[in-house]
Amino acid sequence: MEARILDGDQLRVTQDPKEIHAALDGKQMIWVELQQKDHACDVLLAQQLELHPLTIEDIWATRSQPKLEEYDNYLYIIVHGIKAKSAGAIQLIELDIVIGEHYVITHDPEHLTEGVRTELERSPKLLAKGPGWLAHQILDTAVDRYLPVIDDLDVQIEQLENDVLRRAGTKQGPPILRKILRFKRMLLTLRRMSIHQREILLRLSRGEFDVIPKDLMPFYRDVYDHFLRVNDLVESYRDLVTSALEAYLSVQSNRMNEIMKQLTLVATVMLPITFIAGVYGMNFKRMPELDWWWGYPAALGLMAAIVVGSMIWFWRKGWIGSRDLEVPEDESVDKPDDE
Repeated sequence: MEARILDGDQLRVTQDPKEIHAALDGKQMIWVELQQKDHACDVLLAQQLELHPLTIEDIWATRSQPKLEEYDNYLYIIVHGIKAKSAGAIQLIELDIVIGEHYVITHDPEHLTEGVRTELERSPKLLAKGPGWLAHQILDTAVDRYLPVIDDLDVQIEQLENDVLRRAGTKQGPPILRKILRFKRMLLTLRRMSIHQREILLRLSRGEFDVIPKDLMPFYRDVYDHFLRVNDLVESYRDLVTSALEAYLSVQSNRMNEIMKQLTLVATVMLPITFIAGVYGMNFKRMPELDWWWGYPAALGLMAAIVVGSMIWFWRKGWIGSRDLEVPEDESVDKPDDE
């Protein structure tokens, strides 16, 4: 574990458990970052700070849902940050925050609060204001990391919609379908988390807890407003991905209909010439055309004429080929009068 202690006007960084205990006993403002579970951390949490055993268990465990619990001498918060892993994949990162009278304890395995540490190194005034101000800065930093990732999802979903129109119903279609389903699962997980986290940030912004000063309420409301925007974007992206799935199925169905139409046209062309071949394939002796010198060429010519005639008719109907059709002008649009 590593602690940042406000010693007068100076910030002191230490990893010595004795210095940390001494700062806590002396009621100095301190921010302790837990890195990994060990004996020193257990002594600090259980004996020095007297945290509830369930709180200690939650700090070291991985929780999929945000959480907010108030105890007699501290406030325990679980929120989730976000991290982009790859295209179409994100990772939710748990951030544990314990806010006491003169201390803040965090467990941040993915270093979401790196920006806060950098700011404290420049000026320790933030720590001097109190634990509520430091906790606000930590929450604000974690929420601000959402927007770049969410904006990148917007670009990916737009590309996904374009891929649906180009590849649905082709050999490249199944990977696009799997990608759509991955997006749906990802956004569903993100939505479930964001609903609970939004409520936690709302409660913090209402001033329900004594460890957060009343003059901090506008700042916590600002964090809530930022995350509310994230929640709204996630909802809209879920609708877009659902529309992309429906478009995929529709495009695939349309292309299947095109294939069935082509097969139907082939069958339609083959039907009359199959009928002719069937008639003259009957082994009757009294068939006038059997003794005709031009019977065989005439039968083949009739078949060819039927095929050509059918194809021309299909083309004129616009069922095959790419025939330009004249589109009448929209008479509902008023044209400017000639001067």
